[in-house]
Amino acid sequence: MSGSLRFGYGTNGFGSHRLDDALAVIAGLGYEGVALTVDHPHLDPYAPNLSARTIAVGQRLAELDLAVVIETGARYVLDPWRKHEPNLVSDAGRERRVDLLCRAVRIGAELGAEAVSFWSGTLPGGVSTDEGWRRVTSGVAAVLEEADRRGMVCAFEPEPGMFVDTVAGVLELRKRLGDPEGLRVTLDIGHVVANETGTVADCVHQAGDLLANVQLDDMVEGVHEHLEFGEGEVDLPAALGALIDVGYGGLAAVELPRHGHAAPAVARRSLDVLRAAEAQALATRTGHGGEEATS
Repeated sequence: MSGSLRFGYGTNGFGSHRLDDALAVIAGLGYEGVALTVDHPHLDPYAPNLSARTIAVGQRLAELDLAVVIETGARYVLDPWRKHEPNLVSDAGRERRVDLLCRAVRIGAELGAEAVSFWSGTLPGGVSTDEGWRRVTSGVAAVLEEADRRGMVCAFEPEPGMFVDTVAGVLELRKRLGDPEGLRVTLDIGHVVANETGTVADCVHQAGDLLANVQLDDMVEGVHEHLEFGEGEVDLPAALGALIDVGYGGLAAVELPRHGHAAPAVARRSLDVLRAAEAQALATRTGHGGEEATS
């Protein structure tokens, strides 16, 4: 059982801040890492001088002693009209999504990121499940080739409403690709409440050693809306306890992309709640003398 979890915060929750300022606030509050969404406000993967900008961000992360994972959920980075399009299962333009993900892999490698996280996208109407699997496996295979060259871990996220929407779906994807070592799992604990049939603990244990990236937020059953802790139905001490039980050592980053209007205050509140929930989870796992319970 690990002693403590490593909490981070997602830059998509700081969209009104310059990246340097967002990183300084996140570090100043006491977070140990950052989930960096490559997007037009922050390290735009398509703007000029990407390499030089990436090196500068890496230096800033080092100065602030922040670990990093790369997130790729930018809404309109590829199409100003259509959210999250094109994606890995779109009818057209899938190669543009692969290009974005490969850019993210190269950025991650330059920054020493712990993982690059991405998802499938939503299958268009009228497209068969078999064709959906063909599209997503083809795209992910191409990204994994780049990741293997760069020594990067990829973490696939099941998203409510998307083609791959459960942990079981991610495991099926891995199976179809031959269970590649470099393809692991991103788990958003809110998504479990919104979309999975089991508990967070069930999904954590289902992913097991493949868990490489965790996102933290609250949600209510059946609704994909990221909420502050305490506003939904996530049992946060139980969720963090499950991560402790499996010895999860990666970042667990707050994912509140619609709270940028009050980012510093929300980030401060979130860390206070996380620390209290973690303490509660640890207390239930130790005896009165502070040593691990043997029951």
